[in-house]
Amino acid sequence: MSNNKSKLIGRILATEKNPTTIDEFNFWTNSDLKLSAFDIVKVEHIDGSYTFGVIENISHITDAQSFLTNFISSDFGDVNIDEPTLRVGMNYAKAKVSFNNDNLYTPVHNNAKVYLATAEEITQALGLDRIQNPLVCGSLKMYEGTSMEVILPVHLNSKFILGPEGAHLNISGISGLAAKTSYAMFLMKAIQDRYQKDDMSDSVAFVIFNVKGKDLMAIDRPNDFSSDIQGEKEKTFTEYEALGLSTAPFKNVKYFIPYTDTKSAKQSTYLTREEIKDNIDAGQLKKFKYIYSDDKENIEMMFADIDDPTQTMESIISKIIDKEDIDFGGLSTWKDFIDKVTEKAQKGSAGDKGDISVLSWRKFKRVIRKALQDEMFAYRVNGREAECRLADELKKIRKNEVFVVDIAKLPEDKQAFVFGDAVRTIYNLKLGEYDAESKVDPPSRIIIFIDELNKYASKDVPKTSPILREILDVTERGRSLGVVLFAAEQFRSAIHARVTGNCATHAYGRTNSIETSAKDYSSLPNTYKNMLTRLEQGDYLVQNPIFRSILKINFPKPIYKQFKQ
Repeated sequence: MSNNKSKLIGRILATEKNPTTIDEFNFWTNSDLKLSAFDIVKVEHIDGSYTFGVIENISHITDAQSFLTNFISSDFGDVNIDEPTLRVGMNYAKAKVSFNNDNLYTPVHNNAKVYLATAEEITQALGLDRIQNPLVCGSLKMYEGTSMEVILPVHLNSKFILGPEGAHLNISGISGLAAKTSYAMFLMKAIQDRYQKDDMSDSVAFVIFNVKGKDLMAIDRPNDFSSDIQGEKEKTFTEYEALGLSTAPFKNVKYFIPYTDTKSAKQSTYLTREEIKDNIDAGQLKKFKYIYSDDKENIEMMFADIDDPTQTMESIISKIIDKEDIDFGGLSTWKDFIDKVTEKAQKGSAGDKGDISVLSWRKFKRVIRKALQDEMFAYRVNGREAECRLADELKKIRKNEVFVVDIAKLPEDKQAFVFGDAVRTIYNLKLGEYDAESKVDPPSRIIIFIDELNKYASKDVPKTSPILREILDVTERGRSLGVVLFAAEQFRSAIHARVTGNCATHAYGRTNSIETSAKDYSSLPNTYKNMLTRLEQGDYLVQNPIFRSILKINFPKPIYKQFKQ
């Protein structure tokens, strides 16, 4: 429901102590009127223009001089009697100026009329009426719970989230209630819907990391909505259609799981053997391996969490990947490699002319030996058994394809290895390093989505971390190459400043008051910070360069299959 006529609700307040300014104003209104933070109001201004403001805070006052006045008026604190003295009360709201339709940003005048805005005026006030390359990112509600309620789809300029003008998305919020993964998947669903058309000048593909259970391991299958909520499916479909989106799940999806032998008792994924077989039979799933001759250069990813102040680990890795090295240049398997490292770690080993100490080799061996015990570090790849090298598959990603890489069941060091290898491969793919290889025809943009970003790009990650270096490369230079990072974490304040600083779009979900007191939230008004502690599931505050204000948006439930926890 939307209104088509402005409704007069109050007048501007300008006093000696609280003047109106270029940036903000106060206005009084009836104390029974339902208004909320983020609602838009319209104010009459000079030359027949209108100034629009976004409500930041609402207060209620009476003519009582102090709290004691009210106490005394109630027969000195009798809670059972009604106050015999009539108190004149009103609400007054503080609003931030967002727009003037004649570009007149002088302060609004005392006693100027204040109106609720129409749907058309709201889109104009927020800068949503002239958005180029529109990409839906949710819907917003104004004047909720009143007869004037307005619901509008919110679009942002896709070039400010996918590049080249701006890129990268950061989503923050506490676990569970904030629904970070669901919001990222909603945006990617909107992007796939928009960019699957052949007439688009840009093309997009997605590389998604599944980090929890099998949450994202059936995103091409429809949600069965098996909850107890009656009519939930119809309601969700209606919401998608109202936003201009299809009600189908993701298309062109391929799944990649770490290799383990089918007979192994310990599996590397939360998928059942039947689910794995069904996906392989459908040509949708492959098991990835790492082969020494092709993947030894990525060994450094295993040291992402290990401080290396003297760069001895780096020296060892440089020696290993040197094809001319007398010790490691001619090796062909991980077993040969471990045997050679063991030899170097033997007490009294003379290699390297003393350049690298035996203690350093032993430290290197402790890290590497544990990691290489995993079955995905193999001798060869058997393509007829649905096996692959992940990097080889990533090189061949095409427009509108979705690659889901399952790392949920791997230990953290191996998760880091797979993630780091994939990010490096995608970055090098867009740099053109694989252009000479067959079947390489990448889309113009590749979105990488990773939850739990704090594992790889927190302020506590060693500065020497190769994965942090890859993420910084993507956020700082990926925009021009077409590599886009969608990242989520529980606490934004823990993430490296250069990562969040290079994200053009920020989504704030529900969090706690300890988090909102951090420096990272200093740009948000106090009312908005308080609101973050009580946001409903499905609500986000979204910041984007094209929005004239932070917007509170809502998004519908996932359209793809959900697994019960």
